[in-house]
Amino acid sequence: MASATDSGALRASQLALVINDDDPLSVEIGEYYRNARAVPEQNVVHVRIPNRPRRLNAEQFRQLKEQIDAKLSPQIQAVLMVWTAPYAVECNAITAAYTLGLDAALCQKPCAPSKPSPYFNATGGQPFKEHGMRLSMLLPTESVAAAKALIERGVASGFSVPTANAWYLTTSETARNSRAPLFPRAGQLPARKLTIRHLQADSLEGQSDIIIYQTGMARVAKLDTLRFLPGALADHLTSTGGDLLSDSQMSSLRWLDAGATASYGTVTEPCNYWQKFPQPTVLLRQYLLGNTAIEAYWKSVAWPAQGVFIGEPLAAPYRR
Repeated sequence: MASATDSGALRASQLALVINDDDPLSVEIGEYYRNARAVPEQNVVHVRIPNRPRRLNAEQFRQLKEQIDAKLSPQIQAVLMVWTAPYAVECNAITAAYTLGLDAALCQKPCAPSKPSPYFNATGGQPFKEHGMRLSMLLPTESVAAAKALIERGVASGFSVPTANAWYLTTSETARNSRAPLFPRAGQLPARKLTIRHLQADSLEGQSDIIIYQTGMARVAKLDTLRFLPGALADHLTSTGGDLLSDSQMSSLRWLDAGATASYGTVTEPCNYWQKFPQPTVLLRQYLLGNTAIEAYWKSVAWPAQGVFIGEPLAAPYRR
């Protein structure tokens, strides 16, 4: 893991911000992000989505995507949508629908394999140039204070390589352990000051210096006892973690509330294919190679149609 891909990692000049002018929180947080990350003003796209719907239909999404794409220059490799909702398009996540196109057939059989991503475990750093796809992520806007803290964690992640722990839990919810065989081998990586730890338990308690936490649970307990490092990635394999404003299972937003910097969850029932969730070894490897959070997360999901990526996209604690 010594050879870095820093020269190809995403930069602020290659990121577009999409702000919903019908949502005052989107406007305020979007401007804060633009200043914090020095995103060029010409990279900002303004749209109008009234009433913050959780889901868009195919026609609503087509119009939105056309409006965004018309304002993007060729150097734009990724898009950050500054809002919590909408987060789904039909049965797809809005980030997957934007980046890969709407997989409408999946809505008839949501537990079927979905469209594969050409970006899975990719080596390059120019997704639009190399694959004709722009990565996308949501920056949640439920709270201005929480959003600013999230942005500040992302910025802070670039200033040092801390001593860190990556945690991988095998839980009592057997169906949600489909990624356990793919966990990276436990042990130390001295060059990255990282310790990879495995645990058979339903939750982690009282731990600090966490850079990655991946588990399989419908609800993850004791998050308030943990201390995440700036740039931390955390997610749980469950059916509807990406249904961000529902309480049927734990929303992926709770990871950000607890101090993580980016996360992922599915918006509709995907069944427990590991391919529909971040592959643990790929996610860790890509992050350690210097990729940003948005790149590492996107490179780790083989079939991302139902999954929404959330957080601060430019966090990159291992970029040098």
